[in-house]
Amino acid sequence: MDSEVKEEVPVREEFILCCGVETQVLKCGPWTDLFNDPSANKPKLLIFIITGNPGFSAVYAPFAKALYSATNRRFPVWVISHAGQVVAPKDKKILETPDDPNAQEIKDIYGLSGQVEHKMAFLRTHVPKETKLVLIGHSIGCYICLQILKLAPELPVIRSCLLFPTIERMSETPNGRIATPLLCWLRYALYASGYFLLKPCPEKIKSWLIRMTLQRMNLENEFSLQSILEPFCLANAAYLGGQEMMQVVKRDNETIKEHLSKLTFYYGTIDRWCPKEFYEDIKKDFPEGDIRLCEKKISHAFVLYFHQEMADMVADWLKDDLAKIEAVE
Repeated sequence: MDSEVKEEVPVREEFILCCGVETQVLKCGPWTDLFNDPSANKPKLLIFIITGNPGFSAVYAPFAKALYSATNRRFPVWVISHAGQVVAPKDKKILETPDDPNAQEIKDIYGLSGQVEHKMAFLRTHVPKETKLVLIGHSIGCYICLQILKLAPELPVIRSCLLFPTIERMSETPNGRIATPLLCWLRYALYASGYFLLKPCPEKIKSWLIRMTLQRMNLENEFSLQSILEPFCLANAAYLGGQEMMQVVKRDNETIKEHLSKLTFYYGTIDRWCPKEFYEDIKKDFPEGDIRLCEKKISHAFVLYFHQEMADMVADWLKDDLAKIEAVE
């Protein structure tokens, strides 16, 4: 597949109410409404990216655009934010959509199980039942992907690529041993310090800080990233992180075994969130699975520096699946 971005990739930024919570969705490609698209070439498949934590979908825009190009612009690529981790700018319209009539109230939508329910609700209300799905999870997004496979078997997922997956023993990892006391025991101190430091900060100063940070990382300030310095969003990211440390303990081997044929795992060699021994353990337990180890020293936060390399790899893994979809009349 041709991975070179030869022309501008069309990307639409939307803010929608999903389960009553503001949610940012980035949509690569000309398709914005899969139900009411009048075009004759209505897509048969959606590539759906579930982010790590923090779940700022705008940071994943370069990866999504590269993946859209690497798959020859044949299928839409969407990225969804986590619930409670984005606030729409004042000049942005928030779209209201009908809720899933079968959905139950999500009591802890900012927590880990709530985030899973949030993604399932979005897919049920925004994607036609006949549209095939490819789930791309990163970090805790991989855990969410596995939960979707487990809890929503009616969704037509044909492939799930789990990138740098945090799906077990998070509190035991090198980063987890640092994050656990901060996020679980000292989280109210984090909330208070973030509030007192950032709440009085003028919006112009926040915008300047974000712009300077993005420039240092060679990232474009293309979509709304104000939420990165919004105390409400940061508190929800910390809350979710604390639940990750406490709840992501045992690998869900039952779900992995049931869906192994549609799973691709990609582990890093320098990843302090899921060390190399986690790769060795899961490879030993599932020797027939598509479980890969990075050979390029790509970091856990690949979206910042290695989005093109990862997009090329993912597109190559999906090549056969996408060809089968295109072959169906």
